[in-house]
Amino acid sequence: MNAILSASELASELAGPNPPVLLDVRWQLTTPGAPSFDGRAAYTAGHIPGAVYVDLDRELAGVSGAGGRHPLPDLAEFGAAMRRAGVSSGTPVVVYDGGQGWAAARAWWLLRWTGHPDVRVLDGGLPSWEGTSETAVPTPAEGDFRPVPAATGLLDADEAAALARAGVLLDARAGERYRGEVEPIDRVGGHIPGARSAPTADNVGPDGRFLPAEDLTARFKSLGATDGTEVGVYCGSGVSGAHEVLALAVAGIPAALYVGSWSEWSSDPDRPVAVGPDPQ
Repeated sequence: MNAILSASELASELAGPNPPVLLDVRWQLTTPGAPSFDGRAAYTAGHIPGAVYVDLDRELAGVSGAGGRHPLPDLAEFGAAMRRAGVSSGTPVVVYDGGQGWAAARAWWLLRWTGHPDVRVLDGGLPSWEGTSETAVPTPAEGDFRPVPAATGLLDADEAAALARAGVLLDARAGERYRGEVEPIDRVGGHIPGARSAPTADNVGPDGRFLPAEDLTARFKSLGATDGTEVGVYCGSGVSGAHEVLALAVAGIPAALYVGSWSEWSSDPDRPVAVGPDPQ
């Protein structure tokens, strides 16, 4: 099953006999001291008709703390939020955000990891949409989705550290953060020893849409993600890393996500930190 779809494909499905549930997950990463982004206000100002707003910080993540800035949400609360949004196990779901793709990928990953069989991301997000928009807030019928987490696809800190040595662990943050040259958010810069730098930004073109599958496959193979190799991803807090897992899925490469990511790893002074351009 495809993990992404185009705006024209979405328009066709919305007009068809089995339209998907549409989730608007607009969100932006903000650094300390910077103005926060109000995704709900952006949604109420205009959204794709029928879309329901989902709050990443409150519904797709738990409380920031020792588990990182965006730890896993309480699954009962997550399931309730998805049912309120109209999500059912037998109905396809399409997720979009403001164009960066990170937040939509987080929703895609959570729904897929907890057992929803048909979830896709709008490639290019809202900027790619050429249809009408609306400001009316829909009231969907209650869905029936009950999250059941998979036995695979999720890494904790120890598993990520082991995978960096036994397989391939990709760091989806910007290269300067991986190298430890700057760290605008977390306690210390650098990367998990053995991890390879693979910035999420290199998975998309200037329009924010994913590169062709064959280009993504070649990119990840150059980073060691070859057939039979176990692959994991982390980022700052499990959001842009979900986008890299999505890019890997487009390339046909399964990958697990370390949700706690660097925000969890770097908060523990006993965890080793590597700096510079090499995995070490």
